[in-house]
Amino acid sequence: MTDILELKNVTKDYRGVYAVKSVDFTLKKGEIHALLGENGAGKSTLTKIIAGAVAPSSGEMLIDGAPTSFAAPKDALAAGIVMVYQENSLVPALTVAQNIYVGRERFYNRLRGINIAAQQLMQSLNFNVDPTATVATLGAAQKQMVEIARAVSQNARVVIFDEPTATLTPEEKHHFFGLMRRLKQSGVAIIFISHALEEALNYADRITVLRDGEMVTNGRTDAFDRDSIIRAMVGRTLSKDIYGTAAEERSIRKPGKKVLSVSNLSMANLVKSNSFSVFGGQVTGIFGLIGSGRTETAKIIAGVLKRDFFHGGEVHFHDQSVRYITPQPAVRDGIVYVTEDRKLEGFFEAMSIGENIGMGDQAINGGPLSVYSMVRVRRLAGEWIKSLNIRAINEDAKVIELSGGNQQKVVIAKSLVQHPKLIIFDEPTRGVDVGAIVEIHNFINSLADAGLAVVVISSYLPEILAISDRVLVMRNGRIVEEFDGETTTEEKIMYAAVH
Repeated sequence: MTDILELKNVTKDYRGVYAVKSVDFTLKKGEIHALLGENGAGKSTLTKIIAGAVAPSSGEMLIDGAPTSFAAPKDALAAGIVMVYQENSLVPALTVAQNIYVGRERFYNRLRGINIAAQQLMQSLNFNVDPTATVATLGAAQKQMVEIARAVSQNARVVIFDEPTATLTPEEKHHFFGLMRRLKQSGVAIIFISHALEEALNYADRITVLRDGEMVTNGRTDAFDRDSIIRAMVGRTLSKDIYGTAAEERSIRKPGKKVLSVSNLSMANLVKSNSFSVFGGQVTGIFGLIGSGRTETAKIIAGVLKRDFFHGGEVHFHDQSVRYITPQPAVRDGIVYVTEDRKLEGFFEAMSIGENIGMGDQAINGGPLSVYSMVRVRRLAGEWIKSLNIRAINEDAKVIELSGGNQQKVVIAKSLVQHPKLIIFDEPTRGVDVGAIVEIHNFINSLADAGLAVVVISSYLPEILAISDRVLVMRNGRIVEEFDGETTTEEKIMYAAVH
């Protein structure tokens, strides 16, 4: 295989802080090349340089051996390089079909024609998404499918996938990796960023590992195993720590006082007569496939969504019947929901770390006529940056400038500054590196140890098994099975989720 892309001594710095430093990288025609590293290691910056979204401070890029530079992403597209970003770049007000072909419309454009083309494309990829649906109505997984379909439709020579499987179900992942193999067989070169190390080991031809903006190692995949990758990523082995110790080796917390009781909760066709309880001093894990109603149930409890007005069921919080129609009263009562879509719902990207955390504090301590103290903002920001090990230049750094893992920590800090009694984490480690996974899991465990009622919604079974004291399984809008965290297995949970 010949080199289709080569980077020589590429460096990118922001105000003297290196995001990428002196990196050499090659990509061969018709190969799958996994790019691994912790959040903040420089993976996204490096791929954005390749895709023309970021200009390097120094270094050289060659396409087919010829020196090349891109002034904008459209130049990279013209050269056959397409990137599917971790955070979706879709237009919410447009339909799925319009998003797939946006910027490539014909002069006389028939909506029916692009709907048919989009339908055929989706079917060929085994993605179950309605091409006429407005993107704003889609969930995170379906938006990711649209992003992937748009990239495939452009007949690129190089496709960059940044965390493409983070929101997909096991079946959807199977179809996605089949798609990657078909692209490889047709000669397309693929750069694949993932925090799921097994995916890199199973599907990549070569692996490159970055740490602190520098390339640590690269080579053929058969030269690596899980431990060697982790040592290269974080400088030490974390194999036993990533998803905690095995269930039989860890202590399962006993349930405390009943904090939340849900009875016959219903919302349209998404949540159907759902009933369950949550106890203090425990982590309650909720597992279900996409469309099972997990997120919708959590959002109803937290006041983000409204349950059916008639026959919508009952929610009791600390033995008091509650019905929230907005999140504010839920937050003031002590219920906090940490969203799965941090970019859209989790933070204000143009604000600093301190301002985002301050907004969380102001939600419970502020008022329409109150004057908010910036001294308090800085104090809170400093405390939470230290507590959650948020990696940033200072509390004035814009959240949009942070890596995905550090953005997630800011969202968690903004929620926990509100001193909740019940906290619901929806996919808390999606798009987060192995080091940050350990930190977030340890922090979640510390909350349960302190007596809080904690709910963790996750589509990743090892995470559910590692962190949950009890596991609830959802299917078709309701809880269908409950397992003890000490005795359950992946097979039992998955069987309950699909049968």
